[in-house]
Amino acid sequence: MALVFDDISFNTLIGNGTSISGDIHINGCVRIDGDVDGNIDTDGNINIGENARIRGNISAKAVIVGGIVLGSIYADKEVTLLSDSAVMGDIVSHKVQIEDTAKFHGHCISIRDEEQYKTEKDKYLQSKAIKERVVLS
Repeated sequence: MALVFDDISFNTLIGNGTSISGDIHINGCVRIDGDVDGNIDTDGNINIGENARIRGNISAKAVIVGGIVLGSIYADKEVTLLSDSAVMGDIVSHKVQIEDTAKFHGHCISIRDEEQYKTEKDKYLQSKAIKERVVLS
């Protein structure tokens, strides 16, 4: 069962055959059917089509993945991995749905309680930042 967004209008469309290299900051909802090599950050929802390939972290209100994501997904509302999707990275969200044949390799933090979710998310992000500093030095 697929996640249904409240608002189905997209402010931004990255079409099939399009390739973007670099971080993207988007206002509102976005549909991605092309390739993105960089982090994606939006205050809205992200719908990743089945032909899309993302290499970078995703931060949004809610995310539907139909394609491939090599990076972590941070979505305060929810994340859905559709049947043909693949995610190699961590997922942090209040709600996570993974269809039967989807592929997921990573850690998952999914907590409904708002206070506990915020605490665990902050601990995770701090731990990840410390590990990245250690690797870089």
